[in-house]
Amino acid sequence: MNNDTHPTRFGSGQAVRRLEDEGLLTGKGRYADDLMPANQAYLCFVRSPYPHARIVSTDVAAAQGMPGVLQVLTGADLVAAGVKPIPGVAGFVRADGSAGATPPRRALAHERVRFVGEAVAAVVAQTLKQARDAAEAIVVDFEELPMVVDLADATAPGAPVLCDAAPDNISAEMRHGDAKATAAAFAKAAHVVALDVTNQRVAALTLEPRTVLASFDKASGRLTIHLSTQMPSGARDTISDALGLPHEQVRVLVGDVGGGFGMKTGAYPEDVVAAYSARTLQCAVKWAAERSEEFLSSAHGRDVQSHTELALDEHGKILALRIASLANVGAYATGVGVAIQLLIGPWVQTSVYDIQTIDFDFKAVLTNTAPTGAYRGAGRPEAIFIMERLMDEAARQTGIDRVELRRRNFIRPEQMPYKNPMNQTYDTGKFEHVMNQGLALADWNGFAARAADSKARGKLRGLGISTFLEWTGGNVFEERVTVSVQADGIIEVYSAVNAMGQGIATSLAQLVVDAFGVSIDRVRVVLGDTDRGDGFGSAGSRSLFTGGSAMRVGADRTIEKAKQLAAKELEAAAEDIQYANGTFKVAGTDLSIDLFALAARQPEQRIFMDSTSSVAGPTWPNGCHVSEVEIDPQTGVVAVVAYASVNDVGRVVNPMIVRGQLDGGAVQGIGQALHEHMVYDRETGQLVTGSLMDYCAPRADDVPAFRHELDESSPCLNNALGVKGVGELGTIGAAPSVVNAVADALARGGHASQAPGLQMPLTASKIWQSLQAAG
Repeated sequence: MNNDTHPTRFGSGQAVRRLEDEGLLTGKGRYADDLMPANQAYLCFVRSPYPHARIVSTDVAAAQGMPGVLQVLTGADLVAAGVKPIPGVAGFVRADGSAGATPPRRALAHERVRFVGEAVAAVVAQTLKQARDAAEAIVVDFEELPMVVDLADATAPGAPVLCDAAPDNISAEMRHGDAKATAAAFAKAAHVVALDVTNQRVAALTLEPRTVLASFDKASGRLTIHLSTQMPSGARDTISDALGLPHEQVRVLVGDVGGGFGMKTGAYPEDVVAAYSARTLQCAVKWAAERSEEFLSSAHGRDVQSHTELALDEHGKILALRIASLANVGAYATGVGVAIQLLIGPWVQTSVYDIQTIDFDFKAVLTNTAPTGAYRGAGRPEAIFIMERLMDEAARQTGIDRVELRRRNFIRPEQMPYKNPMNQTYDTGKFEHVMNQGLALADWNGFAARAADSKARGKLRGLGISTFLEWTGGNVFEERVTVSVQADGIIEVYSAVNAMGQGIATSLAQLVVDAFGVSIDRVRVVLGDTDRGDGFGSAGSRSLFTGGSAMRVGADRTIEKAKQLAAKELEAAAEDIQYANGTFKVAGTDLSIDLFALAARQPEQRIFMDSTSSVAGPTWPNGCHVSEVEIDPQTGVVAVVAYASVNDVGRVVNPMIVRGQLDGGAVQGIGQALHEHMVYDRETGQLVTGSLMDYCAPRADDVPAFRHELDESSPCLNNALGVKGVGELGTIGAAPSVVNAVADALARGGHASQAPGLQMPLTASKIWQSLQAAG
């Protein structure tokens, strides 16, 4: 081979350019909305203008008679047809032990609507304009009902009730820890730090809105659904269950996906309607969300209010942690939305610190807002933000340096494996070692000179840190892959993990190169087809450590199978067969056969392996992220002027992709810290930030040049590759480091009293008002 194709240049550890990018950059991408079958019809929805109302009647007569209209549907129609609700909050309970409560979420609202933007009726027509015109002709008579969008209002006595099974609007509740032991620890503490912390509601804001194209094949009776999703198998199962169809009667195909960030992890009501219409009309039906529909009806993220307390002894050692949180899960509680706030976030709440005494009370609250679900980090950003804000405030109140305070409380390497108070076991981690590198990379000790320069220019400069870990895995640790060595010289591999812009196809291809020792142009990665294989999909930063580990195991199993075949061809014992770089040899002889020639001699012209394997548990990536900000006291504008991080993501398969993931994640964390906020009007229940004119997203000029370094000294012990998840790490670390930097800037400027009350997003008006209030 020449140097350009040698496998060592394209295996693990190499910054291989993403295989996906050439097609995307040259306009060859295939998104769901790019598909245009000949018989395609268009779907349009009528949405509720009210946050809470009874549906008195729906007049569809005029719409049914309009040109091009093929079908008009109401919630009552789908109920009559036996379409089932989307699954809710199964597995969780309320404080009295009763089952977790939520109203049934139907594909189209039936009898009541519970948030602005909920779909009430649907029209299918031959053109999109015809569908929109007919939707406007539908007349829905609503009877307004009392509504509530605010957490405090929803949990107050006498609040409007969304669900009879939850008269207090508490969908589910979980308590963790030992309240009595925690109270005793607080009673003897030398220092008690208390903060009220809000993680505001945000939008995922994917470049590609949700899109579904459903078609029906009369001959087979099967539905084929092209969907922009992270989890094809899960979406298929939800849609088929809602329609009462066997899973094998529905196929989900996923092409290119323009971002997911957790928001595209399951089926939505619109997907069910599209599938139902395609099956009943026996044609292709497409719905592509407009941006305003995404703001109204896609799953939102975060939205948690917490009262937090930290108890420390006189030396700064943490004695106990107490948290009471209310999580706004919207009008319909989902299993994912509840699990994120009541269970997954708490798993990492104590983070990298040696804390064993906790008292956590987490409640999931129903309100007349869009449901919340997964958004990049999914519970871990909320938990880590709480912990890191408490650590900095504790340093301020005790007078202990914030770096020293962290040192005194880190879990030490010799304590590994370490079981935290939520019964989660960390396999590896060198948290002080990572922090030391982060401080050096950020030139922590040289900050004073930079602060003096900012002061000379009339600016306040602050330095913020977050040291943290996260859990990755999606709580499903098994994955399936298929490997096909073909006679034409291609190794085609399939995985149920899914691409959504994160470069997973390239990383999987590199692992195949590692195993087979062939050039990367011999590898073809296929994703996103439920007929090719089921699996959990991509969520929770699991794609590489579960899907990648499964890929390597599948490749190794394929080679072992091929050795048996080669032994027959070469008339040798299987134990004498050696394999390297695409060739099988008989040890000690010159007898050999090429991998692809061997495939050509098989009856099916291929060597095929269907492999399912598991990893032993989650991974615990961790990092130290350091931000520097400048504040203009005349305007309140905050600028992030420097950002450095050191990250332990275990063994690195592709450092360029890892750094890209850290960049993107950090931008979203900075966006939450400074800009983003989904706001519902408390009096009317209307979404105030329903467009990009009102919702402030981060831009390229809002962020500095990132400096990310990787520490590979603690490979994960739970998977064969030693890798840890990385996709959400930047988001988790960015928000607390930026807010801590702003608090530091205020304190250095003589406004320390304002630091504890800082709440995201730290907009210019908020900071300006804070400075004015402090004089």
